Amino acid sequence: MFKSKILVNTCYYKKDDMCIQRRSQMKKKKREIVILIVLILIAIVLVIIGITAYVKSDLKELQQLPISDVELTEVEDGVYIGSYKWSPVYAVVEVTINNHEITQIDLIEHEYGRGAPAEIITQKVVEAQTLDVDIVSGATYSSKVILKAIENALE
Repeated sequence: MFKSKILVNTCYYKKDDMCIQRRSQMKKKKREIVILIVLILIAIVLVIIGITAYVKSDLKELQQLPISDVELTEVEDGVYIGSYKWSPVYAVVEVTINNHEITQIDLIEHEYGRGAPAEIITQKVVEAQTLDVDIVSGATYSSKVILKAIENALE
């Protein structure tokens, strides 16, 4: 009797229903775990694809965002603050107008990914006296957000 217990516990005999059942249950649990892991991985991939698609469409809208030029003859002398946010890019500017000319633009705050090169666009606006300036290559989103912040300050 002692030997048969050992044989049953070690499953040497495939004819033993208990041993076959245990093996079947273990295989089933392993299969369920593998299926669960695969489903979790699929869910993660789908979430990443969804977020990527959303961000790309959102940024495409930002690329097409119209920037309206401001009629400087209608803007009184003074200091104007404007901001604009298009996640993840954010800008706050301080625009100084003197004799209906933009004399200075200070970038008070600029949150960006890789858009630091766009900060030169404030100088371009001062030099050109218009918001109709070329976007900084490689920093399109930040350029647009900064220009929109300037537009908001002057409207």
